Amino acid sequence: MMRRVLLGLAVLLCATQVFVAARAEDKPLRIALIEDRTGPLEAYAKQSETGFELGLEYATHGTMMVAGRKIELVKKDSQTKADVARNLLAEAYGDDDVDLAVGGTSSAVALAMLPVAQDYKKILIIEPAVADSITGAKWNRYIFRTGRNSSQDAIANALAIGKPGVIVATLAQDYAFGHDGVAAFRTALAATGAHLVHEEYAPPTTTDFTAPLQRIFDSLANEKGDKVIWVIWAGGGDPLSAIKAMDPARLGIRVATGGNILPALVAYKAFPGLEGATYYYYDIPKNPENDWLVAEHEKRFHQPPDFFTCGGMAAAMAVVTAVEKTHGKTDSETLIAAMEGLSFATPKGKMIFRPQDHQALQSMYGFRIAVEPNVAWAVPKLTHEFTIEEMSVPIQNGR
Repeated sequence: MMRRVLLGLAVLLCATQVFVAARAEDKPLRIALIEDRTGPLEAYAKQSETGFELGLEYATHGTMMVAGRKIELVKKDSQTKADVARNLLAEAYGDDDVDLAVGGTSSAVALAMLPVAQDYKKILIIEPAVADSITGAKWNRYIFRTGRNSSQDAIANALAIGKPGVIVATLAQDYAFGHDGVAAFRTALAATGAHLVHEEYAPPTTTDFTAPLQRIFDSLANEKGDKVIWVIWAGGGDPLSAIKAMDPARLGIRVATGGNILPALVAYKAFPGLEGATYYYYDIPKNPENDWLVAEHEKRFHQPPDFFTCGGMAAAMAVVTAVEKTHGKTDSETLIAAMEGLSFATPKGKMIFRPQDHQALQSMYGFRIAVEPNVAWAVPKLTHEFTIEEMSVPIQNGR
């Protein structure tokens, strides 16, 4: 009799555990989207948010469900403030009980969020913050990044403009984004045979570039060779127009820079033939995901998708691909195991989460600026796709 009772209890306990597990996987998939929707990077954040929502729609075929779980977004504005971002992420993981979080527009804000993910032992996907240290010195195992890092930007730009005889000075913002970007560029440029002679940093809020640009001009004035100012800048300010006003051509100096959002590309029209490398321009990648994104974005918003719209969509597709792989399970250890080495489709083509640092490996695009009368902004014309295999992106977290 006692044996039958114990057997019955065991069967009941097993059934209960299966039922609880099933109920857990039927719960909505709650995702916190934490972006700098107010402040100097507002445009970037809004694009990223739009792209994320479009990406969820595309990846779920319009159902907004994955592995039987309804997707719920919890949106928060970090206001481009590190302390606000930390508190909002803790609130999302704790009070809002989200399964994972996505965000970090500013590199400084993203870096502030990394320890929170580690404290709560929950996944944080960084998109679109760029600083190398996010998946480098400050990284922890709960961090994944779909956005490109400074090294990917720098390597592609160095390959696009670097060769023996090229003399370079840099202008960058005086915080993690600028310093990490120039450090990676310096290393990548050296391998091309080009020579970096001067680095100039200015506050992100700079509007008068006269003094830093004069120091750059002075550093290049007596150099012999193909003289280039490479600019790495995000958000407010207009260093390109300031450079143009100082007439670099009189000293035989040309300008190079990476890609940017469409409104910023207007300033590039003053530099036909300008070369560099970009993360994304809507007319460059040729794949079904990008075709859908361009068509839907133009239909709904009457303009093409931009730099960070693509990034937001990539992050969403990473989430859906990972949760499909885990059959709806979202405990962190299961997600980490599924996401390390994960390959997923994006508007840029295939991305791969590198197991060692969870950085998404991806293509970058060399370009040359063309000015077309019927287009409001300068048009980056593809000169070369730098594939995953062509770019040796360093692992910087010690693993």
